Amino acid sequence: MMTLSMQIKQGLQRLKEVDSPRLEAELLLAHVLKKDRSYLLAYPERQLSSSELERFEALIERRITGEPIAYLLGEREFWSLSFYVTSSVLIPRPETEQLVEEVLALLRKEHKQYVADLGTGTGAIALAIAHERPHWQITATDISTEALEVARRNAEHHHCHQIHFVQGRWCEALAGAQYDAILSNPPYLAQDDPHLIEGDVRFEPLDALVSGKNGLQDLHCIISQAVSCLKPGGWLLLEHGYNQGAAVREMMMRQGYQTIGTRIDMSGHERVSIGQMPI
Repeated sequence: MMTLSMQIKQGLQRLKEVDSPRLEAELLLAHVLKKDRSYLLAYPERQLSSSELERFEALIERRITGEPIAYLLGEREFWSLSFYVTSSVLIPRPETEQLVEEVLALLRKEHKQYVADLGTGTGAIALAIAHERPHWQITATDISTEALEVARRNAEHHHCHQIHFVQGRWCEALAGAQYDAILSNPPYLAQDDPHLIEGDVRFEPLDALVSGKNGLQDLHCIISQAVSCLKPGGWLLLEHGYNQGAAVREMMMRQGYQTIGTRIDMSGHERVSIGQMPI
């Protein structure tokens, strides 16, 4: 029989092409055992059953083919919170936390604020905001029924009951309501973007990634629709591609937004653009 320590060594060798082979081997093995990683260190001589071994080897094989480890584990951390994920939603990424940081800085903490998260996916943005501002009222939308099911499950897990989930496309789902801020991490890759055939992106839902020929279709739609859904002085915050900042600022200017600007991410790329409705 194979012990835990032996399996970790074998998994490490088979995963040598990934960035963190030991970490991933331990995460997958702990997932099979339904234990924390600390359990592997505490009981290195514990033997695996034949079914546990079979499940572990199957996960290793799927990871070797490039399937994202977030999908294999069924979870991903965002804003120090654990989120349930499936292949029907985009995997939350660290750079998207900048959207949360910006809206928390822009809106007054002591007042009740009304915020909408468009294309919520896992619900990560909405739930991160709700975690920090439990007295704010949040609407989270998505056109995908499957995505909303994932988001609702995450909201229930984190006991976030102030989030209202609505199905629909962008601001059409808001039914004319007025908000202090609207946020979105919409699809922004062009149809021929080379990243679509690389890494985790190959396994993620295409409609959550691609937005027309140049990647700007959904950004343009949100910018134009949000005008009628923001209160005077309300903010629009959008994540976009590293080379799309100028185009997004131009679209905001044409729609009458003010105080337009773009924030730089940790890699030095333009990542989040903001605009404010006239007061």
